[in-house]
Amino acid sequence: MKPARTKTPRKPVGKKGSQTSLKDPVGVYCRVRPLSFPDQECCIEVINNTTVQLHTPEGYRLNRNGDYKETQYSFKQVFGIHTTQKELFDVVANPLVDDLIHGKNGLLFTYGVTGSGKTHTMTGSPGEGGLLPRCLDMIFNSIGSFQAKRYVFKSNDRNSMDIQCEVDALLERQKREAIPNPKTPSSKRQIDPEFADMINVQEFCKAEVDEDSVYGVFVSYIEIYNNYIYDLLEEVPFDPIKPKWNVYNTPMRNTDFLPLQSKLLREDKNHNMYVAGCTEVEVKSTEEAFEVFWKGQKKRRIANTHLNRESSRSHSVFNIKLVQAPLDADGDNVLQEKEQITISQLSLVDLAGSERTNRTKAEGNRLREAGNINQSLMTLRTCMEVLRENQMYGTNKMVPYRDSKLTHLFKNYFDGEGKVRMIVCVNPKAEDYEESMQVMRFAEVTQEVEVARPVDKAICGLTPGRRYRNHGRAGPVGDELLVTDVVLQSFPPLPPCEILDINDEQTLPRLIEALEKRHQLRQMMIDEFTKQSFTFKGMLQEFDKGVSNKEYSIQGKLNEKEKVISGQKLEIERLEKKTKTLEYKIEILEKTTTIYEEDKRNLQQELEAQNQKLQQQFSDKRRLEARLQGMVTETTMKWEKECERRVAAKQLEMQNKLWVKDEKLKQLKAIVTEPKSEKPERPSRERDREKATPRSVSPSPVPNAPPLRLRHRRSRSAGDRWVDHKPASNVQTATVMQPHVPHAITVSVANEKTLAKCEKYMLTHQELASDGEIETKLIKGDVYKTRGGGQAVQFTDIETLKQESPTGRKRRSSTVAPAQPDGAESEWTDVETRCSVAVEMRAGSQLGPGYQHHAQPKRKKP
Repeated sequence: MKPARTKTPRKPVGKKGSQTSLKDPVGVYCRVRPLSFPDQECCIEVINNTTVQLHTPEGYRLNRNGDYKETQYSFKQVFGIHTTQKELFDVVANPLVDDLIHGKNGLLFTYGVTGSGKTHTMTGSPGEGGLLPRCLDMIFNSIGSFQAKRYVFKSNDRNSMDIQCEVDALLERQKREAIPNPKTPSSKRQIDPEFADMINVQEFCKAEVDEDSVYGVFVSYIEIYNNYIYDLLEEVPFDPIKPKWNVYNTPMRNTDFLPLQSKLLREDKNHNMYVAGCTEVEVKSTEEAFEVFWKGQKKRRIANTHLNRESSRSHSVFNIKLVQAPLDADGDNVLQEKEQITISQLSLVDLAGSERTNRTKAEGNRLREAGNINQSLMTLRTCMEVLRENQMYGTNKMVPYRDSKLTHLFKNYFDGEGKVRMIVCVNPKAEDYEESMQVMRFAEVTQEVEVARPVDKAICGLTPGRRYRNHGRAGPVGDELLVTDVVLQSFPPLPPCEILDINDEQTLPRLIEALEKRHQLRQMMIDEFTKQSFTFKGMLQEFDKGVSNKEYSIQGKLNEKEKVISGQKLEIERLEKKTKTLEYKIEILEKTTTIYEEDKRNLQQELEAQNQKLQQQFSDKRRLEARLQGMVTETTMKWEKECERRVAAKQLEMQNKLWVKDEKLKQLKAIVTEPKSEKPERPSRERDREKATPRSVSPSPVPNAPPLRLRHRRSRSAGDRWVDHKPASNVQTATVMQPHVPHAITVSVANEKTLAKCEKYMLTHQELASDGEIETKLIKGDVYKTRGGGQAVQFTDIETLKQESPTGRKRRSSTVAPAQPDGAESEWTDVETRCSVAVEMRAGSQLGPGYQHHAQPKRKKP
């Protein structure tokens, strides 16, 4: 569990003269709304009035380390699900309204995910008014009897106010009242029942005001939509002759749907940002002010999303501007000096909720709106982070206020033009866990940002209490007596001074005597007064001396205390810097640890993947070795059989050659030993064919060999099942020897189904020889099954059948003999007479022996 982060101790309050250098942190408060259904899973728990704790939901139970993750976050104050609007207002908004009445600015905004209760907190609901109507009620409760008459204050386009005299204000009131405008709010109109319950605040709140000043309240209402500023109180002029056109180039008939024009941000002479051309309405009561707000609220852009039925699609800003001006010396009229006007402003901001498009199922305009909302909130977060970094580490990075209209509008507040308060609204349901965690992190960064404390406004030099003093002069004097009247009553009464007779000598002497007594009494009183004044003067001198001594001693003690306080301040600043440095190092170490853990986990996964890959390669290697072993064994057996077959063929060939040589030797011996009594007659080929003369049969090279007879040429593998592949283009030959294979399947095109039924394969191939005769080749092979389930043929042997036409060339059977006397030629031996078809076996190619059938021509004996 992550412990709650302790707050950095505040800097001690300095002297009056150092007020401009004081800073206050941004006040961040948290409000937890109740769940929509009691059986929903909750991921946020309120620990105490300053701390909340986030629990990981069931779907996210395990974090990266495999442990349960619980995080605590601290705020200035936490409001639970049972908090009322009154309790929230008293803590958060009441101080801001009090500062507004005393001439100081304030900013209050609500932040959170969509559906977390921001609009309810700011506006409220029927019977439970929010912060906005309560602020208005407190303002008018305080200044109700001190408001200036309407149009005494008049706003201009330079973010300031002008003062009009009573005559000009009266003329403008009469002019405005003569123009009927039902849309203009008035305090005499009946309250709209749609929001009457919202402004019916039972609690009475009031702040102290300056009784010698008059006040005026102006309100304005804007929204920031897709990073454009629109005035929600703007009255769009409608010309019935020239209709307005919309984006579809069609005239608009209803003025309620006329598009608003975007406004620009400008900077006034005091470098404060304001919306140029924004409508400011002077209001005189809570009802009138809220009616203006409700009028603009109807124009605000809201939409129905997957997460919220009435989701705000823009940031709304409701500005309350309080104008204060002193009365003149008589206390009757407003002082006509523009420099003495004090303008303070309270901005109530309802931010649109951050959302994820994969949860809201946003498309089209909703998707564009969500992108702009998230972008402006991200810019606000970036500004907070840069401000925090500049204050913590003394850097001077530029704060990107201008990246968004929202931050650009309120840059003055963060530069020290007023107090800033933020209410973080969270929904405790488990589905918003990730978004709530991001909101908490932003709040944690924001409350570390410090804003300069605003400077008190200068007070005019007029005598206080002039309003009621003038009122008292016109009324009764009262029962109090002046000091002079008391002194006169202590003198003896004067005798009658009326002289009726010219000879009256008593009246004047009695008057002179009375006046002398009064003079003596006055002289005595003067002496007594002089004596008492000297005594009192001495007492004052002694008291002044004692006060001076005490002031000197107190000043010495104050100097000592100031030295101690200065030392403590330096020590506190040093400790604060050290604490911030350590926190920064801890944060860096946490990030480094997280990176190392991530690298460790990646390396472990990579190691496991490599181990699995090695095991897979090892098993593949073993299977390959077994397969190669089987192939080697099979190939060895095949080549052993092939070698045996080739050896047998070679032996048979050598025996045939020996047999042919023996036959030739026997014929040569017979020719040599034959008696030469008469010249033999040369037999003709036709005669030999018609008359078959018996020949001496030479012994066969193989003992006990049966006599040769004509038969079909058979394959040595006649016992196997064959595929006899004869293409349709082959020509039938009339040769005696024809290939014949029993149990063969004859096909014109080879296919896999036929090959699967047989073990042998023979292809009959014909081509034209060089002498113009047809040459037939029988290509044989073995059929094997492949690993993929198919069939493959491996060729092992080729037999060649060649047919030749007989020629007239003959050869002699022996050497040239001497000529016979009868002129007969010597004996010729015709090869065809001995063997019409000769079979000669010779070694073939490396696939095995081959057979070649040919007829040898006759040769003439040399």
